[in-house]
Amino acid sequence: MTSERQIVELIERAEEVCGPTASLSGAKPRLLVENCNPDRTVAGLRDLLAGVSCLYDRGFPVRLAFDQLQQGTVAQMMTPDALVLTAHMICRPYALKTRRDGEVEEVDARLPRSLAVMYLDWRGEWKLPPLNGIASAPQLREDGTINSTEGYDTATGMWCENVPDLSDLVPAKPSLDEAAAALRLIRETFKTFCFADAETIGPAPGGVATVDTSKAPGRDESSFLAALLTAVCRPSLHLAPGVLLRAAPVSGAGAGKGLLARCISIVAFGREPHAVTGGASAEELEKRISAELMRGGPSLFLDNLNNTAFKSDLLASAITERPARVRLLGQSQMVALNASAFVILTGNGLTVSEDLARRFVTVEFDARTEDPELRPFAADIRLEVTQRRKELLAATLTIWRWGRTASGIKPGLPIGSFAQWCRWVRDPLLALGCQEPVARLSESKQRDGRRQVVADLFVIWWAKHQDRPVTVRELHDEVRQALDPQGRGRQYVASQAEKLAGIRMAGFVLSRQAPSGKWGAATYSLKQTGEEERHRGHRGHRGSELPPELRDTPYAPYAPYAPYASYAYGGRTVIMCGFHGS
Repeated sequence: MTSERQIVELIERAEEVCGPTASLSGAKPRLLVENCNPDRTVAGLRDLLAGVSCLYDRGFPVRLAFDQLQQGTVAQMMTPDALVLTAHMICRPYALKTRRDGEVEEVDARLPRSLAVMYLDWRGEWKLPPLNGIASAPQLREDGTINSTEGYDTATGMWCENVPDLSDLVPAKPSLDEAAAALRLIRETFKTFCFADAETIGPAPGGVATVDTSKAPGRDESSFLAALLTAVCRPSLHLAPGVLLRAAPVSGAGAGKGLLARCISIVAFGREPHAVTGGASAEELEKRISAELMRGGPSLFLDNLNNTAFKSDLLASAITERPARVRLLGQSQMVALNASAFVILTGNGLTVSEDLARRFVTVEFDARTEDPELRPFAADIRLEVTQRRKELLAATLTIWRWGRTASGIKPGLPIGSFAQWCRWVRDPLLALGCQEPVARLSESKQRDGRRQVVADLFVIWWAKHQDRPVTVRELHDEVRQALDPQGRGRQYVASQAEKLAGIRMAGFVLSRQAPSGKWGAATYSLKQTGEEERHRGHRGHRGSELPPELRDTPYAPYAPYAPYASYAYGGRTVIMCGFHGS
């Protein structure tokens, strides 16, 4: 029989056996919870979270989560409760408890929610890596280098996933012939889309008309090619314009705008975009845009903006400012956000207003039929693009790399805020025979209703007063009617005239001379700037060159002062006059 001494010796030499939970808990770092010294606990929590790289800084702490519906990663904003859960997953919070005998022991504790709130409010001290976005396209460098590494890219602040390896498909230094062949491959793939001004080949039996790829791309197809290359390069571009896909009101439904948006995203990002509608109000639209930008997805797709003059100050800032200021949902707090999403707008009869006009490349659709949705297609373009993603992505990057490594590529017209985009996207396509997308930017401005109203006013003002200084009281009745169509009175006319001082529009600028003396009246004078002549090549003609369509209209007397533009749209001749579009 074993003696008591032997039993004691066996117990002392025995090893403790821990279950799985105890073993896991013991492997976690420990965090002392001190309610009386919250600064120590929050600082300790900050160091633990920064050390395990489970959170990122996107103007606010976020964690990466997999979205099953989108089949991709999204950035989830951290809440206090989510932070408490994360803290317990990576560490073992404990507190010190004094026993009755005076000894102090460590006991497991729950991290108080109040301390999680303190951590989230400790802006500037999180020590988290910045997250500029989520990308499934290769990361590109100015020298033509292509990086297909998965995971977090410290150089760009992007989280990269599902990035295909294209090292064997993109030439190290593409030639002009290789870049041209890549462009033909892309055009052949997307030739069934009904670009409005494209030269087409008649439909084969049981099929649809296709773009004649033996001819140079028209403006709409060129804008699409620029949009595709922009989407591929967007995660690596500091700033880039969005793309606007639109068709005529009513008969434009089913023309393929949403389908093309999805195909572009599949090639660039390997997944379809998540469509977002405009909402019932401008405030709701801004909230939806803010939420989508915070998620960090590769694209922002606003769909079905039909018969709308689209306006969004937040989107305008996100496209041309980095970082942009975004309001956190449910809070009166603005945060800085580096937005790298590729922005897509679609709609019938859609226009963009004010400053958004220069921030979008426009693609017009015209199916040349009243029922575009009934057209027969021999193949599923979305399935084809999905299956051939690597091939199409490689072709796009071949054009991009050729533009980065070739010499002698002539730059196009400068575009404010988008100098890098011009070098990477626009200039290589121009060198390969595509048309200048800046022309579409100018058309977008001309379609802005507010700009047209000011242009109409200036034309009438010039016809009645020329460059003579006049007071508000001396304005002609037609000028007053243009300033105040609802007849609100002289004070309203004076306030509107004062708001227009300094504006340059339609080749004119309105200047204001302050009143002399206490009871004097301000005078206004309209001057010609000469800008209209510099843009004659793409805006139209003047005076005696007025076309027959306008010679017998009520606007003919103003023809010497009102530019017009005549261009083809869907087989029709469209006249854009300084007064109206018809």
